Amino acid sequence: MKLANEWKEYKILDMADGQKLEKWGNIILSRPDPQIIWKQKSYPKKWNEINATYNRSKTGGGSWNFNKKLPSNWQIKYKNLTFNIKPMGFKHTGLFPEQAVNWDWMIEKINKARKERKKEIKVLNLFAYTGGATVACLSAGASVCHVDSSKGMTSWAKENVKSSGLEKSQVRYIVDDVIKFVNREIRRGNKYDAIIMDPPSYGRGTKGEIWQFEENIYELVELCTKVLSEKPLFFLINSYTTGISSKVLEDILELTVGKKYKGEIESGEIGLPMENSKLVLPCGIYGRWNEK
Repeated sequence: MKLANEWKEYKILDMADGQKLEKWGNIILSRPDPQIIWKQKSYPKKWNEINATYNRSKTGGGSWNFNKKLPSNWQIKYKNLTFNIKPMGFKHTGLFPEQAVNWDWMIEKINKARKERKKEIKVLNLFAYTGGATVACLSAGASVCHVDSSKGMTSWAKENVKSSGLEKSQVRYIVDDVIKFVNREIRRGNKYDAIIMDPPSYGRGTKGEIWQFEENIYELVELCTKVLSEKPLFFLINSYTTGISSKVLEDILELTVGKKYKGEIESGEIGLPMENSKLVLPCGIYGRWNEK
């Protein structure tokens, strides 16, 4: 498992009884996580400092309970990247801090390729959400095409790009269904050196198009091989879909990208360490292809 262990402004303080106690800058939140199946608190006193708790409803969904007044939004930094945080419906905050593992990996690959190739690195970020990966790639000097079906999430991504001082970078924002957009790029003959995708388990496009991970992921990855450049840099799939092994992502890359290009493929879990503890919270899986 690869750990996002280089955060300074985000911490997991404790985990127990289905909840994770997190510190986002100066704000402490308690949010549910299905992986936390034990009852015992390691640091009981820390749970008295909570600003807000997200409580799941037995009938579905849930709501925030605010113990202390919260700002409507605030910022946290990861190295030279700045992100805007807001408590949202369905427990989210607009950022998945475990993704720092992938940000560091992409930044390293892009920096190295720009020095060696002496040319612009073009990145396609699909299901791009609030733009964590977009900000990371822009910070490394790549140009990014950011695609997401949600207008609201795309606006949030623009805020993150601006907060990180990258608003003058080469970035294109597309609000569209991912599969439809990739098909258009194929027809246009547009190519990308790197592709990132973080598909949901289930979702809807801008016109109600249904996405289901198990049914659509292979088709999408295969489709995306048609917009890769002659010498691609990397292809990253991230997933939170329950029940899918990281080896499945590795196999999909082997059957698609790996058939067309020589490179290395790996897969595994990503996680967040708990402060002052040996405990680690599993936070999803990844599959990566990169050039040799």
